[in-house]
Amino acid sequence: MLELIDICFSRDNKNILKNVNLKIDNNKMVVITGPNGSGKSTLAKIIMGIEQPDSGKIIFDGKDITKLSITERAKAGIGFAFQQPVRFKGLTVKDLIEISAGNSIKVCDACDVLADVGLCAQEYLNREVNSGLSGGELKRIEIAMLAAKKSKLTIFDEPEAGIDLWSFNNLISVFEKMHDDIKGSIVIISHQERILNIADEIVLITNGRVEKHGTRDEMLPQIFGKIKPCHKLEGNQKCNEGGAV
Repeated sequence: MLELIDICFSRDNKNILKNVNLKIDNNKMVVITGPNGSGKSTLAKIIMGIEQPDSGKIIFDGKDITKLSITERAKAGIGFAFQQPVRFKGLTVKDLIEISAGNSIKVCDACDVLADVGLCAQEYLNREVNSGLSGGELKRIEIAMLAAKKSKLTIFDEPEAGIDLWSFNNLISVFEKMHDDIKGSIVIISHQERILNIADEIVLITNGRVEKHGTRDEMLPQIFGKIKPCHKLEGNQKCNEGGAV
């Protein structure tokens, strides 16, 4: 489905990605992990078109999308969730879910996707997506949007950052349900051990290169010496960017 060929990217005379080669097949749950500053989030942004590579190619469903815009990639079937969700003044939650789905959506269907992320539809459906919503609420709404979009490929950039225990536990279930229902591939940038444990495949990136890529069972014993995974969240603790609680 997705193939990255010799992707290079630099900024301020620093090489961030160095000849990255990666294949992600259809209907896979793939977690990309690695030390801070290794280029994981940059790689996700390059796949979505938020950043453009200095060189290399991106092939999606057999087509070269390297030069396509974000909008064109979204239309081709790629969805993206930011670490810090965007606020949309003047649009309601229902508006965003419909835009993401690509058509008008029944209220009951909108309620279902909100319920999956732990939000009461009656309370949130007609709320404006503005500063009145917390970061955790925005993140859940963004995940609901992507569930409604049903993309061929959905990318989540550190979805656990800044959320509490209840939201995190629910997040794992949402990813598993999306994977079962949509039958598309999901790519998650994460340090979190519980997210690593639901992956079909794990990609380890260090110093801007793909160091290892294999099944969960192959990779987990190898990566714990490379990164410090975030093992658990307790009470209202939040997982920080470094992966440790």
